[in-house]
Amino acid sequence: MEAPTPPSPTELDAAERIILLWDSTASEEARERMIFEGHRDEVDRYLQAVDEIQRSMSSASLVSDDDQAKLNSAIQIAMARLEDEFRNILLNHTSPIEPDSLTSTDPSSSTHSCSADSVSEFEDYSAEDDSGLTTPKASSASVGDADELLQRGDSSNTCSYRSTSSIRELDLIPSDAVVDLRNIAERMIAAGYLRECIQVYGGVRKSAVDSSFRRLGIEKLSIGDVQRLQWEQLEAKIRRWIRAAKACVRIVFASEKKLCEQIFNGIGTAIDDACFMETVKGPAIQLFNFAEAISISRRSPEKLFKILDLHDALMDLMPDIESVFESKSSESIRIQAVEILSRLAEAARGILSEFENAVLREPSKVPVPGGTIHPLTRYVMNYISLISDYKQTLNELIVSKPSTGSRYSGDPTTPDMEFAELEGKTPLALHLIWIIVILQFNLDGKSKHYKDASIAHLFMMNNVHYIVQKIKGSPELREMIGDDYLRKLTGKFRQAATSYQRATWVSVLYCLRDEGLHVSGSFSSGVSKSALRERFKSFNAMFEEVHRTQATWLIPDSQLREELRISISEKLIPAYRSFLGRFRSHIESGRHPENYIKYSVEDLETAVLDFFEGYSVSQHLRRRSQ
Repeated sequence: MEAPTPPSPTELDAAERIILLWDSTASEEARERMIFEGHRDEVDRYLQAVDEIQRSMSSASLVSDDDQAKLNSAIQIAMARLEDEFRNILLNHTSPIEPDSLTSTDPSSSTHSCSADSVSEFEDYSAEDDSGLTTPKASSASVGDADELLQRGDSSNTCSYRSTSSIRELDLIPSDAVVDLRNIAERMIAAGYLRECIQVYGGVRKSAVDSSFRRLGIEKLSIGDVQRLQWEQLEAKIRRWIRAAKACVRIVFASEKKLCEQIFNGIGTAIDDACFMETVKGPAIQLFNFAEAISISRRSPEKLFKILDLHDALMDLMPDIESVFESKSSESIRIQAVEILSRLAEAARGILSEFENAVLREPSKVPVPGGTIHPLTRYVMNYISLISDYKQTLNELIVSKPSTGSRYSGDPTTPDMEFAELEGKTPLALHLIWIIVILQFNLDGKSKHYKDASIAHLFMMNNVHYIVQKIKGSPELREMIGDDYLRKLTGKFRQAATSYQRATWVSVLYCLRDEGLHVSGSFSSGVSKSALRERFKSFNAMFEEVHRTQATWLIPDSQLREELRISISEKLIPAYRSFLGRFRSHIESGRHPENYIKYSVEDLETAVLDFFEGYSVSQHLRRRSQ
């Protein structure tokens, strides 16, 4: 290949004069004016002058040291000028990305709709400190400008872009300015001013990226700063980060990469990658440090759903991260994202395991009044209902069965679970069933703190029934638990209802038997009025005590409450009606029959309606006096 023809001395002198004319260190006019803001002829003449100086420097015909010194001086002046022009063009055409352009339009990128305030859906529950089960109130952080920007719909966008799946590459700088920047970059790099060119470019464009970050509400927080924040504060920041990260990767970073390619691609080896990383490496690390801080933060049950949201968002972004940061020089960003994703997955698995242990060991021993649903039951069932909303993610993350320990260990503090009965279930489904098993095990222990066996059975009935209803109310949860296990649970709360009726009503109904009322052991020998009076007195006392006590007990579910009342009435009312029909005349023929027959059949029917309403003692007394 032939060497380029050097310019003639006359051409070289003319080129040198043009360079010196725009020497900002020697001329006030040159300091106040910018070449690329003037007429295009001036731009072309200046670039041509630089080209002639550079050709002369590369020509072997120039051997004079004086000439070489003059050329070196001229090229230094020219490069200083071009550096200023390069910076000025970038600054003049660098403005914040329009808000509408920062709004992601990818419909597949939305997170779980239930999870934005997932923790707030739990019932208030606070156990003792060592249980590991506490649920904070939902954060009420105000929504700032950044949230309004991120939630805004994508209206018509005047900025041109090309779409690559979910990536939207905006034209950050007009095409004529890009041509000027490329012309300057070619000459600076050819003259050996690559580092200066990259530094100027990176400094200006990084400020633009920082401006977009501020608009998106991304704060400059170190990992330590994030870990020192209260969880309520972090919840709002996580929601904002998820939306902002999509805009950063798919729009901001992708558009910066496109601009680097437009200006630098083909000029030198991987110079566009170098400029891109000079611009976005710091912001990218800042962006991902937040997710990393969450992934290594202290684990607790209420964090699970936000961690899963982060995991899903990052997993959704991974193809775009790999596309935007595909070069060797940006490998560290890809590796950081992959490692964060792995740590988030491990954190989710760890939280689920710790939650299981916390449910098993939850230590509260004070019986809930009225045998109603325990706060732990509400908390756990709401929690696993939310877990079922994340079944697609968790089915990928949870690959092993729950660690239940050996069923032959003889440990009375750990329940048994027959995996053979649950063949075909996913590991996640087995974990959810295991949580229900250990919840029932814990509740069974709590029921023993009641002094009355009747309310202990009612307590178990209420709580297992609540478990059944929560499963039925969630199609995702019901699908995973399965109808076979659901029937097993239904049988348990019905068995508890039967056990309650036996514990309460067998002794009451025993008062209404015929045995022991006939004298001389012969039916025809007559009825012992004294025994009969004692029998009525016993019934009255027992029923009154049951009524007084169980009107204060509570069955929250109206259908279950009515079903149990009907079941009670079906046994009590016919027995009492028959007993009263057979023996009323014997009492009424004696003195003060009202002392013994205190209830009519209708009175009993009305009294049964008071059962399980959860009345206070004062309410119950007022109702009796009406």
